[in-house]
Amino acid sequence: MTFFLVILALVVIFIIWMVSLYNRLVRLRNNRENAFADIDVQLRQRHDLIPQLVEAVKGYMKHESTVLTEITNARANAMKATTIDEKIQAEQLLSGALRGLQVAVEAYPDLKASQNFMQLQEEISDIENKLAASRRYFNSATKELNVATEVFPSNIVATMYGFKKEMMFDLGEEGRKQMEEPPEIKF
Repeated sequence: MTFFLVILALVVIFIIWMVSLYNRLVRLRNNRENAFADIDVQLRQRHDLIPQLVEAVKGYMKHESTVLTEITNARANAMKATTIDEKIQAEQLLSGALRGLQVAVEAYPDLKASQNFMQLQEEISDIENKLAASRRYFNSATKELNVATEVFPSNIVATMYGFKKEMMFDLGEEGRKQMEEPPEIKF
């Protein structure tokens, strides 16, 4: 009888332990999704400002239409993305297109002096700063979830219930390449 109680107690402890590991994984996944919801709010604001920025630039940059078309297409693709991973990839492309616009704008001193353009640039800069902070929090939450899905023994529970390593929100290949290049200084 005592042996049976010991075995029963071990089984109960094992079940409680498995449930607690599963609940931890669920909390981490929900934390990651919540972190991305914060990013989503900032992305929506950025998406709303982009058409205004494109319109402000159009009059000055008639022959730079490819840059504006690229931004418009990247914005449309970003707004169509549905999953977190799709949104991350689409936003990397949009960020690259916006960096291309910033480079093109340097050639237009009248545009840089335009009050409307300056205000839009400030708003987008503010949103980009908020996005950077939100991305850091999202990546922290993603890292915590990824570690929990990879370390023993929670990786066993993660595999059993379909938890997997998730994608980080980083600069992407193009953004990383641009960050590694030295800045061009003109006088």
